Amino acid sequence: MNAASPLPERPGHAGQAKPTALTIGNFDGVHAGHQALIRRTCEVARAAGLRAMVMTFWPHPRAVLGGGQAPPPLISREERRRRILALGVDELQELPFTPDLAITSPEDFVRRHLLPLGLRELLIGHDFSLGRGRSGGPEVLRALSARYGFGLEQLAPVVRDGGIVSSSRIRRCVAEGDVRAAAALLGRCHLCEGRIEHGQGRGAGLGFPTANLALPETLLPPPGVYAVRAGVEGLPGPLQAVTNIGRNPTFAGAALTVESFLLDAGGDLYGRRLRLEFVERLRDERRFSSPDELKAQIARDVSQARRLLSALDPEYPRSAALPASCPEHAEEA
Repeated sequence: MNAASPLPERPGHAGQAKPTALTIGNFDGVHAGHQALIRRTCEVARAAGLRAMVMTFWPHPRAVLGGGQAPPPLISREERRRRILALGVDELQELPFTPDLAITSPEDFVRRHLLPLGLRELLIGHDFSLGRGRSGGPEVLRALSARYGFGLEQLAPVVRDGGIVSSSRIRRCVAEGDVRAAAALLGRCHLCEGRIEHGQGRGAGLGFPTANLALPETLLPPPGVYAVRAGVEGLPGPLQAVTNIGRNPTFAGAALTVESFLLDAGGDLYGRRLRLEFVERLRDERRFSSPDELKAQIARDVSQARRLLSALDPEYPRSAALPASCPEHAEEA
């Protein structure tokens, strides 16, 4: 929706649209808390014969309000779209977040952007607010719901491991390398994806050829060695892998790289999409005294990763299988 829609003839009803149960948010990561909110929206919609709708924003509001200083997203825009739709919603509305939208009052936001969608039920998270300066909190929205004839339901926070599940908490876990804690909050492993590109060939020289991931725009864990499950475009998966994020200090490297040794796959993979699902941090990246010492350590890393990944509970969050189509890269083909 790039412009304001006309107001409906009656509050809470759009002339031609089937009435909706709707939830709003950034939904970065589509974590366990987001999933609970979206599933509840679908439940309310099904029970009342409404459309289940999610409204989200792009870019992140902090990219507009914070002078471009938005945090790296947990997942890509397209991955967010896929995950939201997979939860069973009937429609996803992505609203461009602009400076004009940022200064819209809560009431004007409801009138311009929600009522034209046939809003019947609005579901919000525990800390949700909308409108200029986040002034549209639950009490304001409750008054607006009475004025314009839609229901309002606020969900309690989802709590895991002694704290509220939130995107900011997950970012802290990932930034600290605690990818297992991040998985518990996400309901899946933290992942990064992109194209496989040419590297320096040092891994092959050590006997461990690597698939080098083009640096993604999403949040990377800190430098270190990780046990991961990988998905490679065109190959059955998930595959077991060891991923090194770092600057190759043994070879006096400077550029940050993401290099993955696929334990049971090889061949020419350049240009294919690669998805990395971070299961466990194995160790810090460090400088070795010689390539032979590094080679011996990589062999130990591989052995440790194979044991860990092979012993995972089958129900452990998994998402490394790649989708059949790659719409976000269609223009590159």
